[in-house]
Amino acid sequence: MQAHLVDGTYELFRAFFGAPSAIVNGVEVGATRGLLRSFAALLRGGEVTHAGVAFDTVIESFRNQLFAGYKTGDGIEPTLWAQFPLAERATAALGLTVWGMLEYEADDALATAAAQLATLPEVERVVIATPDKDLCQCVVGERVITWDRLRDRRFDEAGVRERLGVAPTSVPDLLALVGDDADGIPGLPRWGMRSAAQVLTRYAHLEDIPRTGAWDVPVRGATKLVEILNAQWDDAVLYRTLATLRTDAPIPWTPAELAWHGADGPALDALCAELEMDPPQLKRR
Repeated sequence: MQAHLVDGTYELFRAFFGAPSAIVNGVEVGATRGLLRSFAALLRGGEVTHAGVAFDTVIESFRNQLFAGYKTGDGIEPTLWAQFPLAERATAALGLTVWGMLEYEADDALATAAAQLATLPEVERVVIATPDKDLCQCVVGERVITWDRLRDRRFDEAGVRERLGVAPTSVPDLLALVGDDADGIPGLPRWGMRSAAQVLTRYAHLEDIPRTGAWDVPVRGATKLVEILNAQWDDAVLYRTLATLRTDAPIPWTPAELAWHGADGPALDALCAELEMDPPQLKRR
């Protein structure tokens, strides 16, 4: 069997900016309609037999307690934010397992399920449906991969190396050095993707990087980069902690809990009536 782990937050954002607006009883529901149609198409494809969908029910997480600059819900369009509960209901009505995350983030749920499922012999492959580079740290060979549904691009370990220039296990270290604007991680000055990838290809983790500057890889401006790393070492370690996904989120992840048995017919019909749309044609349990 294959397990599909879907970044519901990303999918809702994509639907919000890609699907037509729809006002029902004075409420914007266009993104939820788009999400429901997208997930229904995924299920009709026949490839998905076991799946979980993770949402950031709240944007803030334990990471906000570690770093004041970490991402928050500020700036999110109110009409998008208001659709998160509706999107979770739509996903559940389709018969999919929903992980609505509070203390942890949606990415932590995906990382947890991926790590656990990959240990089971009956799981042939884990597919994490997201374009987010953060989740590349979860990739293991060809057994755990990421999938950008929009562009239909799949990244195994070789693909991650080609995309980011480092092995999956070095992705948190990479993000610590170069930063991640989407998550509010600033990174270190002067450390760019190319220099960081060169260094981490040779020295996989921050602790492995010689702090004297005696690197045996040619990196432009190495002396200054070492100086910055030494001066902001504690910051770099903190940023790596922020970028490292947790694999102990309290979620249901077993194959039995993720098995898709069809849509919840009554719930789906009621929701579609509320959204003023036709129910998708799907197997029902």
